[in-house]
Amino acid sequence: MSTDPEFTVSGVIAQTLARHLRHCFGLMGNGNAYLLDALAGTDVPFVAVRHEAGAVVAADAYYRACGRIAAATTTYGAGYTNTVTALAEAVRARTPLLLVTGDQPSTGARPWDVDQPGIAAAVGARTFVVGTDDAAAMTVAALQYALDHRAPVVLSIPYDLAAAGAGVQPTAAELIMPAPLAPDRTQIPALAGILDRAQHPLVLAGRGAWLSGASDVLARLAHRIGALTATSAGAPGVIGPAPDGLEVDLGICGGFADDDAAKLINSADVVLVAGARLNPFTMRHQTALGSDATVIQLDLADQATHPSVSHYLRGDVRLSAEALLAELGDAPVHRWRDRAANRSRHRDPGTGLAADGRLDPRSVAYRLNQLLPADRTVVSDGGHFIGWAPTYWDLPEPNRLILVGTEFQAIGMGFPSAVGAAAALPESTVVLTTGDGGGLMALADLDSMIRTVRRGVVVVWNDGYYGAELHQYGSLGLSTAPMRIRTADFAALGRALGAAGAVINTPDDLDQLARWLDAGSDGVFVADCRVSPHIRAPYMTTQLSLTS
Repeated sequence: MSTDPEFTVSGVIAQTLARHLRHCFGLMGNGNAYLLDALAGTDVPFVAVRHEAGAVVAADAYYRACGRIAAATTTYGAGYTNTVTALAEAVRARTPLLLVTGDQPSTGARPWDVDQPGIAAAVGARTFVVGTDDAAAMTVAALQYALDHRAPVVLSIPYDLAAAGAGVQPTAAELIMPAPLAPDRTQIPALAGILDRAQHPLVLAGRGAWLSGASDVLARLAHRIGALTATSAGAPGVIGPAPDGLEVDLGICGGFADDDAAKLINSADVVLVAGARLNPFTMRHQTALGSDATVIQLDLADQATHPSVSHYLRGDVRLSAEALLAELGDAPVHRWRDRAANRSRHRDPGTGLAADGRLDPRSVAYRLNQLLPADRTVVSDGGHFIGWAPTYWDLPEPNRLILVGTEFQAIGMGFPSAVGAAAALPESTVVLTTGDGGGLMALADLDSMIRTVRRGVVVVWNDGYYGAELHQYGSLGLSTAPMRIRTADFAALGRALGAAGAVINTPDDLDQLARWLDAGSDGVFVADCRVSPHIRAPYMTTQLSLTS
């Protein structure tokens, strides 16, 4: 007689997951078939993707969109190794997620098995292996580790144990949400003094500020010290409106900043970095901040995340900012805040069509900002086009620009990112911006997006090249032949899978998208925009000037 599924190892894991999670993304195989069967008996929805990497990407994007942990699941062997790039991205992005996977039997490896814990460790992820007597406890331990360390973890089910009867399970510890880490208050007076003496202070906030709920206190702190504000690309607009109503936000710091904003950011003498890790995008390849600026960082990492940091305060961003504000008192100073109000906020509308007769991507980006619904969640693949959305599109909340892939410099993660974002924010219109190179790489999960996203738009910047390589290396005289991509009809591919779509050859062709949006129906529209490969995004021009 077979074991009651509820009392198998997989059943115990499923029941434990159901107490703590609300979404699972994955792809079925031999190694997780019993788990998914057991999960079907719970209230955790399972969202099927078409490539294993997409399972981890969707769980990653889900967390970035709503701040709640999700699970991904795949089989062992080839199914597992397909997840490694996405797992490496999640490690570098400090995304807590749980990858539940099959693994080799407890009796030893088979010809198709690999050292899965070793592979996970190589990219920085920890593996927890379940047994018959500790399935519940090990599942909770894995989840707790993910939350405590803000890191992805792997929960491994040996193949011969997946359907085995579970022993008596010790009462698993309850999952404890980590308490906000209080800062070392002995550092507060000195740091507050630095802020109070600053003549051109800047508050630069990132995703950590959003996760800690620090929006309002950072706005009050910036007001108190007379600071301008800016954000990383991971949390645009995270700092709340200024108490005095003055417009002091400079937008996204780094390569996506406009020239006026970049000059102001670079001239700051003291920079308070709140929950931003100062990656190469934010730092504009080490040129975003002035070389003589005093940089104070508030973060949860064990140590400062960039060599330019002068003073590091480890702790929850909100608690740290509150402590600094309390030390400073309530008498605000104005300093250079009017400088932001006077700067230009021009978005170049482009020329409509470029000299080669193809679309000017600036014109496409400009018009799309007018067409797309205000309640939009933008997810982006990687590539040359990555700058158009942050530069041109208005975003309603700090969690509405999701860039899975940027931490590991990966492309091909756009379509499954849309799946995760839509699960987290189902009422929003999900807008995917992708290139033809990354779009073709992730094509399997175009089907996943069309099946699962309530209302979405796919914008393909279809220029017939790997654009980043074209502009970075083609401009140096390297052969462009390996960079070329035969033009694919993404609109037709979308229609074949159940979406609406159109090839956009002229600015007026975007009226087809406008009519679809105005109709208000659910579904996905694929806008295959045939853009010129000869117009370089401003952030790429900056990067090339710095590396030449």
